Amino acid sequence: MAVAWHVFTLHHRTFDLGLVGLTLFVPSVVLVFVTGIFADRHSRKSILLVTTVAEIAATGAFIVLVRAHATDLWPYLAVVLTIGVSRAFSAPAERALLLNLVPRERFMAISSAYSSIRQLATVASPAAGGALLAIGTPFALFAVTVILAISLGGLIVLRIPKRATVAHEPVTRMKDALGGLHFVRSRPIVLGAISLDLFAVLFGGATALLPAYADTIFHVGPAGLGLLRSAPSVGAFLMAAYLTRRPPSMHVGRTLLIAVAIFGAATIAFGVSRTLAFALISLVVTGAADMVSVVIRRGLVQLNTPDHMRGRVSALENVFIGASSELGEFESGTLAAFVGTVPTVIIGGVGTLLVVALSAVGFPQLRRANRFAHEDGSP
Repeated sequence: MAVAWHVFTLHHRTFDLGLVGLTLFVPSVVLVFVTGIFADRHSRKSILLVTTVAEIAATGAFIVLVRAHATDLWPYLAVVLTIGVSRAFSAPAERALLLNLVPRERFMAISSAYSSIRQLATVASPAAGGALLAIGTPFALFAVTVILAISLGGLIVLRIPKRATVAHEPVTRMKDALGGLHFVRSRPIVLGAISLDLFAVLFGGATALLPAYADTIFHVGPAGLGLLRSAPSVGAFLMAAYLTRRPPSMHVGRTLLIAVAIFGAATIAFGVSRTLAFALISLVVTGAADMVSVVIRRGLVQLNTPDHMRGRVSALENVFIGASSELGEFESGTLAAFVGTVPTVIIGGVGTLLVVALSAVGFPQLRRANRFAHEDGSP
């Protein structure tokens, strides 16, 4: 929030905001095979330590630029690029590390608790960020460095069981770097779970059009837009809290397909809604259904991937999910310019339902998956 706010206030160009998002996202695509193999061949804890220090340094550099009243955009983008590269390396290591820290039988419950905390932060952090920005951008960024320093302290004292150490094998062939891609292609359950989430998010990008709904359909202004934006996170938080106590364990493939279908149906319901209350309920349902699919997808991918491959597979997953979110917003905005806001949302919901149907037929192993994995980690 602080970075986007300050960049926008430099020249009041929305295009600059797009450049910030693109600069953050591109490193994860360009470095996908490098970051994945890095997470599989080096200590994941060490990767997180280095990337956290790098992000602290980058945030400090941003503070210096703000205090120096720099008006050129490129120095800020250089700092953002540093953060993007740092996150490109940290994301696969972080995704792969959780299963190194907890017993397999408790992974789903702990993964749900992790998702619940993230959703709570998603709901609360915009208000906290706004309050900090009201004091000043440097103060908000300083708060970020403090939080990152606390994270760094937690990583320093973190102890990883010896059974979870990663093999430090040299990468001598391109085949090793592309191993994650080959592995995903050879595992229909993993490929089906990632593909289903990718295309469902791609078609169901209704959140990109929430400003249009708030302004031209419901006429509720910025306050109503805030409610609309927070509704999916509220649903996701409540569902994640429920899954923490009752994580899915049986018929997981069928449950995943049903959850994504509910997401698509709720998207259609939101599209045709004419009252704010009905729209909010529909969005809460989309958030809850999406959380079910996120938790199950994470379990299917992580528990069906051997430890020595988990970094590379996590890097690919990170790109697929990030790309689907960005492309989904682009697709929704572009289509809305031609056919209108409401038809675009409805088309997106119908597209999601078609993706579910095609996935059920195209990935029968996913549809029939009863448990996440056997005790030995095999699918």
